[in-house]
Parts: sequence; C-alpha cells; structure tokens
Amino acid sequence: MKLAILSRETKSYSTLRLFEAAKNRGHKVKILDTLRFAIDLEEEEPDLFYKRKRLSHYDAVLPRIGASITYFGTAVVRQFQQMDVFCVNSADGIINSRDKLRSFQILSKHKIGIPATSFVKNQYDVLPAINRVGGVPLVIKLLEGTQGIGVLLAHTEEVATSIIELLQSQKQNILLQKFVAESKGKDIRAIVVGDQVVAAMRRVAKGQEFRSNIHRGGKAEMVKLDDTYADTAIRATKLMGLGVAGVDMLESQEGPQVMEINSSPGLEGIEGCTKLDIAGSIIDYIAAQVDFPEIDLRQRLTVSRGYGVTEIFIPKGSEYVGQTITESGLREKDINILTLHRDGKVIPNPSSSRDLQANDRLLCFGRLQSMRDLVPEKTRRRRKPKLKKLKASDIEAAHFRDDKDN
Repeated sequence: MKLAILSRETKSYSTLRLFEAAKNRGHKVKILDTLRFAIDLEEEEPDLFYKRKRLSHYDAVLPRIGASITYFGTAVVRQFQQMDVFCVNSADGIINSRDKLRSFQILSKHKIGIPATSFVKNQYDVLPAINRVGGVPLVIKLLEGTQGIGVLLAHTEEVATSIIELLQSQKQNILLQKFVAESKGKDIRAIVVGDQVVAAMRRVAKGQEFRSNIHRGGKAEMVKLDDTYADTAIRATKLMGLGVAGVDMLESQEGPQVMEINSSPGLEGIEGCTKLDIAGSIIDYIAAQVDFPEIDLRQRLTVSRGYGVTEIFIPKGSEYVGQTITESGLREKDINILTLHRDGKVIPNPSSSRDLQANDRLLCFGRLQSMRDLVPEKTRRRRKPKLKKLKASDIEAAHFRDDKDN
C-alpha cells in the first residue's frame, strides 16, 4: 500500500509514530505538508499538484488536519476523495467533528448521551438559556477551541453573563453547557478505529483544574470500557462520518456523555498510558480498507431491476418485536436478512427461529418496493405547550374581552 499522511507537524509524536508503523509493516509512506498542495479542477479530471509537480498515485490518505487550516485542509481531502483515493476520515467528517455545535446537532438526533447544550446570539436569550441547561455552575465553550483552550467554568450567573458578553463582543461563537458535577476533573478518551475501540484512558485533572486535558497537566490511567461506553464512542464516530477518532466522554449518573470528537487525536498520551500500538492499529485498518473496500450502502447496491440491499431498523413498539424471523413474514415478502446487528454485535445469516428485538438493525436483500412498504408514515412530533402563569391583570383583561364579545 502507498500511503500519504497529511500533516504540517512532521516531527510530532503522532505523525512520526504513524509513519514508523506504516514503514514497519512494509508499506510505502510519505508525510505531505497539507499547505503545499494545489487543487486543479477540470471536467472529469480532478487533480492535485504537490510542490508544483503532479501528484503520483496513492492508495490511501491519512489526514492530520490542524484547526487553523480546516478549510484548505478539508478541500485537499475532498479532492483526494474525488480522485477515488481512500481517505481514513472524509472531508465532511472532519468538518462535522471540528464544529462543536454541528457535532452536537448531529448527535442530538440519535440516542447518544450529550450534556444539555444551548447556543444563543442575543444577550436577552442568555439567562433563559442558562436556566434551560441546568443553571450554574455552567460550562462556557468556544466553538473551535482545542486541548481545553476556550473552555470556562462559571459559578454564578453574574460571572457567566460577564464572560458571555465579553466573548460575544469579540465576535466569538460560544456554547452554554450543563456542568456534570459528578465527573468534575475527569473524563474518558476512547480511540475508535473502524468498528472497535482500540484503546481507552481516564484522564484526571491536576489540583482544582476542572479540565482534564493532558496538555493542561492532567494524568491518565488505562481503563477498559464497558459495552455502553464503547458502543457510544463507536456510534458517535460513525455518525460524524469518521473512520478514526478520539471520543471524549464524561461519566455521568445517566451514563456516557459525549463531550467532543477529535478527527486527529494525539497518540502520545494514550500510547504512553496504555502501552498499546495504536498507530499500528490505525495502519492495519487502512490497509484492510484498501484491500477490501466497504460497499456504500447509502447508495443501495442494485443487483437487478427492483431488487437491492438496504437496512431495516426495528424500533420499540414495532409489530415485529418478539416475533421470530419466520413469523415476521419478511421472507414471504421477498426480503432476505443477510446480517443482524444487535448491541454492537454482527450475526451473519441469522436462523429463521431467532427472535427479533427492539433496536435490531437488519441488513437485507430483496424487493425494494416491499422494503419501502415497511416504512410507516411519519407522524408529526408536536411540542407540548408550556402553561403560562396568569397575572391578575391578565385575568381582568380576559374578563373585559369576554364582556365586550358578549
């Protein structure tokens, strides 16, 4: 395999470890400065130049895009994608994870724990937003901060509003977030590679510092994640559109709370803590994807007219819950189950006597129209109106209007 590592920090621990891991496995690998590319666009001829020379062919690209060059860096990654080169993390995935608001918007639609979060621009909306996320103490975050920079803890409403007004006056976009008290000073960093967590550590802040980043003096200890935390990290990574990520989670009373997803996670701290060859796991994953690329099921593989492959999700309350595959009648509808995904496990070619459960995902091949017929009509989710407390003056005005109408 011929691999390109996109990085401006050629001497950093993470970049060098990935380079060495690829070399040790017999792959051809080069570290390319992201800002030395030129993107050429012609009809049906997407191309890249590197240091004024046409770029030779690469089988895969491992982006290590810094926050300061996100726009140009993701443009380069997108160009590689247009040239059909496998990219470990897609341009859209990097953009999704880099913007904290965008990432929380994506995660909030799915069953993944996140702290209550609010985003406001008008000063009159600040206090109501603080109350909605649980009041003070309150975490205030810059949308594009990294390594704990731009993360503040406000203990009173007065301090919170002062900080917010100052940041907004500097044209900064900020998030207001619930402070998870039981996790103060500690969090979990999980490294996800493909469909598994290859390493995890618990980071503990130094002294009274509430931010646990190792760059801020925090200490780390190896931890083995239970299935709930591992599944949350994997699903969050997939929802961002990433193949490799570092997922930061808080340990709350309600379970894992995702704080951030990093598309270019540092390896020094977690490899030093766990003594695991994480760089090697990443390289092995890339090599496997180059040799055996995944089928993009979102495009629905069409084998013959009217037939194809798609995924069926069984929600709670579905008529299929508790039925065996035979009793479900799917086969009579010309729908065959290829694999059953349950609780992070993959069951290939499930037997006809297996019971179906809520939250099962079925990868099926069959008649597309039959599979479309399984989708129920969407029902509108109506918000419950909040009851407004009436003042005496409101009641008097209401009586006046009634009398006038009568």
